[in-house]
Amino acid sequence: MGLIEKLRGGFTRTFWVANIIELFERFAYYGSKAVLAVYVAEAVGLGPETAGWLVGSVFNTLLYFLPILAGTVVDRYGFKKSLSLCFAIFSVGYFLIGLGGLPAGQPLVNALGPKTYMVLALVVTAVGGSLIKPSIVGTVARTTNEETKSFGYSIYYMLVNVGGAIGPLLAVPVRENLGIAYVLVMSSATSFLLLLAVRLFYREPPRPADAAPTKSMGGVLADMVRVVGNVRFMAFLVVFSGFWMMFWQIFYALPFYVKDVLHYGRFEVIETVDAWGIILFTMPATALAKRLRPIRAMTLGFALATASWFLMGTVPTLTVTVAAILIFAIGEATQAPRYYEYVADLAPPEQVGTYMGYAFLPIAIGTFLAGATAGPLVSHYIGTRVDGVLVPGPGAAAPQHMWYWVGAIGVVSTTLMLLYDRFVAPKHAAAPR
Repeated sequence: MGLIEKLRGGFTRTFWVANIIELFERFAYYGSKAVLAVYVAEAVGLGPETAGWLVGSVFNTLLYFLPILAGTVVDRYGFKKSLSLCFAIFSVGYFLIGLGGLPAGQPLVNALGPKTYMVLALVVTAVGGSLIKPSIVGTVARTTNEETKSFGYSIYYMLVNVGGAIGPLLAVPVRENLGIAYVLVMSSATSFLLLLAVRLFYREPPRPADAAPTKSMGGVLADMVRVVGNVRFMAFLVVFSGFWMMFWQIFYALPFYVKDVLHYGRFEVIETVDAWGIILFTMPATALAKRLRPIRAMTLGFALATASWFLMGTVPTLTVTVAAILIFAIGEATQAPRYYEYVADLAPPEQVGTYMGYAFLPIAIGTFLAGATAGPLVSHYIGTRVDGVLVPGPGAAAPQHMWYWVGAIGVVSTTLMLLYDRFVAPKHAAAPR
């Protein structure tokens, strides 16, 4: 079956509806994500350290950790109801976040306190967001067959990256013409329209006759205990989280560097470079990575990503920053295809599905740690705005050196990956299953 035939007849109406919904949801998510750290730090006035913690260590960590538990809710109540609840919560959550930076929201913000208000608004939004990944990925699984499944997931991942590339670009005119808080309001409006789209156009795909019984929350927690008890597997996930500690700095620290050090006002544009790089480089990087063992391909990806931050720290120009992020994207595209293959290989044969559910855990660990480190880096090497005026930090004489710390995370992670390959992976490969 050729490409055109696959696109025309290989997928159901529900498949396309779900993926189009995912595309517009990514516009809303990445559009808001591009400005969120700057918004919380400057428009809400909490400063870069609190902003990094709230945006990375609270909001985004919950977004990537809660799907492990939310899958039970999705399985029990179905994709359509879960998506409807997701977008209903999203529309309220994004609006509450945006309200925190608008005059109309100040009485409520002052009554609760800015930090408490933002914690509540971000947690509400994250709870809604935890429902979307199990619902959309589950829809792809149910609406494809063995012949179309691989291509179907490729479409899904492509649209996720397109959303990551275009969403921040859509945020630029909204921020420049209406104000940064209205980027969040637009994400709220988009989520409400997606709620209507789900109710009008999405049809619940039938549950396979041979599907396993829905797990209880107790069963999910029992699985969690079993997975956490696999020391080798958890060691690999913790080592791999170092990559995501580097990645999330693109959203938590880089916007401040671009606008306050490189003096490029449209910082959202620079945040899209990684996504465009993934779109451009995934195919050739995948071809290269196929020639290497999975662990070697991932280590190469780590090394490339690490080098990008040292390049940024050495040459503080906008052009080199863009080039460095493209190098990071090549590293990401090199390791990503082999990561899931390796996770499946580490899992006991009868628990592959359970283990694959934890493949997103390094993203959650990485965003938690990146959120905790981005704020102090920005405060020290760039500074904090007080009444709109930038007060330089102690390291502001050489702000580009902040990226050496991010690169150091990569050096440690790459080294640990090599040690894992040398001392841990062979033992695992030899162990009976």
